[in-house]
Amino acid sequence: MDNRPGEDEARDRRALEAIIGRGLDNDGWPADALQPGTRVRVIQDREWGGPWREVFLGTIDRTLPPQVVNNRVAHSGEREYSVTFDEPQLDASGDGPYRKAVIWDRYLERL
Repeated sequence: MDNRPGEDEARDRRALEAIIGRGLDNDGWPADALQPGTRVRVIQDREWGGPWREVFLGTIDRTLPPQVVNNRVAHSGEREYSVTFDEPQLDASGDGPYRKAVIWDRYLERL
């Protein structure tokens, strides 16, 4: 049985909501953000060779709307996006494989 992307995203949202114990805010998609369906290349940070083991391709999905990263090392206004990978990937530590992840804007190149 092959699920459609929208069904996968809805299932993933329900799983995340169960884990965090609340609904996820999905009121709107910022007009200036990368839009769902945008093809991207996930790149590595040249200084430390992460956060992923390899460079690979994926697609921005609707699991979560883009959010401003809440981290002291994030660039001002930097967003994070939910990305579905073309093929499962290992992170820089060798954990995984993952089929999707939330990825900071600095590690995404629009194709």
